[in-house]
Amino acid sequence: MAGSEFELHRPFTCFYKANEMSFEYGELEDWRGEKADPRKHGGVRASSIVCVVEVLENMVFLSNATNFVAYFLKSMHYPAAESANMVTNFMGTSFLLTLLGGFISDSFFTRFKTFIIFCTLELLGLILLTVQAQDSQLQPAINSKPSKSQEAILYTGLYAMAAGAGGVKAALPAHGADQLDHSKQRLISAFFNWYFFSLCFGGLIASTVMIWIEENLGWNWSFKISVVALSVALFIFSMGFPIYRYKRPGGSPLTRIYKVLASAIRNRKASLSEAENRIEIFGEKRNHDKFRSLNKALIGDSNVTATEVEETKTFLGLLPIFASTIMMNCCLAQLMTFSVEQGNIMNRSLNNFKIPTQSLSVFPLMVMLAFIPLYEYSVRLFRIKNNLPGRLNMFQPLRRIGLGLALASGSMAVAAIVEAKRRVEANNNVTLSVFWLGWQYLLLGLSDILTLGGMLEFFYSEAPDKMRTMSTALSWCSTSMGYFISSVLVTVSNSVSGHFGKEWIGGNDLNHARLDLFYTLLCILNLLNLLNYIFWARRY
Repeated sequence: MAGSEFELHRPFTCFYKANEMSFEYGELEDWRGEKADPRKHGGVRASSIVCVVEVLENMVFLSNATNFVAYFLKSMHYPAAESANMVTNFMGTSFLLTLLGGFISDSFFTRFKTFIIFCTLELLGLILLTVQAQDSQLQPAINSKPSKSQEAILYTGLYAMAAGAGGVKAALPAHGADQLDHSKQRLISAFFNWYFFSLCFGGLIASTVMIWIEENLGWNWSFKISVVALSVALFIFSMGFPIYRYKRPGGSPLTRIYKVLASAIRNRKASLSEAENRIEIFGEKRNHDKFRSLNKALIGDSNVTATEVEETKTFLGLLPIFASTIMMNCCLAQLMTFSVEQGNIMNRSLNNFKIPTQSLSVFPLMVMLAFIPLYEYSVRLFRIKNNLPGRLNMFQPLRRIGLGLALASGSMAVAAIVEAKRRVEANNNVTLSVFWLGWQYLLLGLSDILTLGGMLEFFYSEAPDKMRTMSTALSWCSTSMGYFISSVLVTVSNSVSGHFGKEWIGGNDLNHARLDLFYTLLCILNLLNLLNYIFWARRY
């Protein structure tokens, strides 16, 4: 990524004021452990390596994750509902473990070492799955479920890959942003936009090239290529070590939060005015007037500092925003489960070409890839032409997240209508075109770019300096919780609907299920969640 590309991002300088905990080169080291020289270490060149690595890593992760449901159904012979839940549990675990990766990175290792360790773990899990996909003796016989030993191999490889991906996704964006001068917020905003561009580009390769390979050459080739691609990503990232700059871990952030909370509870009966006379506000954080009772932690406890109190208040202030984004990711989980099953029984023919259902995600990905550079360039031209140096509020991260949540609710409404039509036509022996699913893929894809892209920038920029990796991991953790809630909703809706008649998503035949009612439920829940988000975003 050339330095000139970052110049396209001047409009984003207005999104945030410069981070109060300004970037200090004295906190950063080179690979020898000496003070980093900003002329030799870090910068756009170093952060660009992160974007290249993200293309390969996300290609590997998504190309496997989006097709696991078909693999579990056809090769491992699990039922449809169980296969869907296995995929959402895998995805949920991957994103949930970003918190572990973020905690380790902030507490014990540099983000560089964290990436190396977890990427190696992901690679080992992928190799184990590759071995199983190639050896028929490690797969169940036709119409038989896997044996205990076959399940053990499957789950070991699956969750080694999940744990590795979790650490990678936590450490990689924070490491890339660390390479840039935090006093120039436009560079930070630019990096996260191009990082998300790289994430989408990896998804595009996964949705086209990798799916074609899986459909035409089989799982063996898909797994082999994934192993090679992830190995190349690990090699490219490792080769950048001489030009990276590294931030020493600041100790356990959870320990500091616990210490502040415990001290505040002990002093809960103390005078708040006495506490506020002692506190030294280290910066004009937006939420410094919130959680004022935590200032009591400073009374009679020399082990608690004012900075630690402000760190705790800042982190707690992020949690309502994080919680309000979970339900949107519950909708996103459907693209990798039930939407795939819908497409498999629809008309996928285009002339003589049979379209893989998973490739429908190409439409939103193409929109994202075009939108990111074109939007930023057009805004820059607009500001120059109209001489507008001031703040542009329209696309602040909180506003982008809100728009993304609104689109998620709309996408589920569209999905419910399309599924109802598909089911009626199928019962009349008419097979609907798979392109009808394009609307829900498009709306959810746009929802994802707005929500996830906004969260990555928001949580990193607003986080305490020593908790940036763990705070950025909240973006992925939201995705995790969404996938887990999806599994819970499937189970609960089947249980409740079965109690009153027939399960909505029971059995393997969607033509005799009521997936449209499940999508309607998601639409209603997301609409309520949007109202909840608006409440917290306006108070932030």
